[in-house]
Parts: sequence; C-alpha cells; structure tokens
Amino acid sequence: MNLNLDFSFYNWDLISNFVLKGLYFSVMLTVVATLGGIFFGTILALMRLSGKKWLDTPATIYVNGMRSIPLVMVILWFFLLVPLLIGRPIGAEVSAVVTFIAFEAAYFSEIMRAGIQSIPRGQVFAGQALGMSYGQNMKLVVLPQAFRNMLPVLLTQTIILFQDTSLVYAIGAYDMLKGFEVAGKNFGRPIEAYLAAAVVYFVMCYALSWLVKRLHKKIAIIR
Repeated sequence: MNLNLDFSFYNWDLISNFVLKGLYFSVMLTVVATLGGIFFGTILALMRLSGKKWLDTPATIYVNGMRSIPLVMVILWFFLLVPLLIGRPIGAEVSAVVTFIAFEAAYFSEIMRAGIQSIPRGQVFAGQALGMSYGQNMKLVVLPQAFRNMLPVLLTQTIILFQDTSLVYAIGAYDMLKGFEVAGKNFGRPIEAYLAAAVVYFVMCYALSWLVKRLHKKIAIIR
C-alpha cells in the first residue's frame, strides 16, 4: 500500500474557517468545565469532610459513581436520555458543557479533599481558638493554602480535561477534532487531517505540561 501524505492543502483560510471554530469551543468547554468542576468539587469535598453522614453519604456515592463510569458513556447518556425526560431536544454543545461540569466535579472533589487534608490541623484549631466559624475557617485559613498546594494538580487535571473534550465528537459537537475532520473531508484528505489534529493536541498539551512543571518547582521553592 502506497501512502502519500499531502499537507499542502492547509492554509490560514482553511484553519480559520474550520479549525479555529472547533478550537474555540474546545477551549471554552475546558475553561467552563474547570471552573464549574472546581466550584462543585469544592462543595462535594466539604460535604465529605463535614463529618455529617447525611452530607458525606450522598457526596461519596456521587463521586465514586462518576469516577467509575467512562466519560464518553456519561456524555451519551445525558445527550440521549435527558431529551426524553424533558420532552425536547438539547444541543450537543449544551449537553457537553453540563456533562463535563458534572463529571469533572467528581475528580476535582478528590483533589480538593486531598488539598484540604494536607493543611496542618493546628491551623484549623488556631482559627477555632480565634472564634472563627467552620465557614470562616475554610474561607480564610484552609482553602487559600489548599488552593496554592493543589494548583499544579488542578492544572494537570485541566490539561487532561482538554484532551477529553475530543470525546464530544461522539454526539456531533463541533470541537477542534471535528474541525480538522470537516477540513479533511472537504479536501479528500482525512488521514492528514487526523494526523494534524494529533500533532496540535500533542504540542498544546506538552507545552502546558511543561509550564505546570515549572510552576510546581516555583511553588516547591516557596514552601
């Protein structure tokens, strides 16, 4: 089999018309899912650390349940089942955003819980001795330090999240991978399109991973 690869059809017009549209959605999905995942993940982590069974049990079931199911299955279930329940279709992009936030919250929850538990208990007791409530202690003493300790891990999870955005391809959302595919089909070069997509994903994720390592070293020096 003679495999002749030709990438000459790629130009700025093609990239701007097809690829950048998908890249924008992939980045937007990553940012929104990260912020939403951290927000709800922090709530889940605090529920699990509350010491109250009526808060700990549902949070534990949710986190363990989500972490036990492949993301692509959650994406498909939400996209296919929710329209049946509400009686009207939902867009692939909206479905992807909601699914990613719900799924990533379980993973960010474990990161947040580990970060909170890494703070010495003496600081918590000191806050209590000053008359701080549980909420004030978490807001002013524990969480700021925990976020700094967890920052490299949070960013690493965000990079993984960006890679996972390619899974929305399964429900037809127009992400970066879809953009490359459409460009390849229009010019009859699907193999080159997928190879180009792989290179772009690699370069972006490798560069971000390198930056995270640099950040981790700086945080280690501060400590």
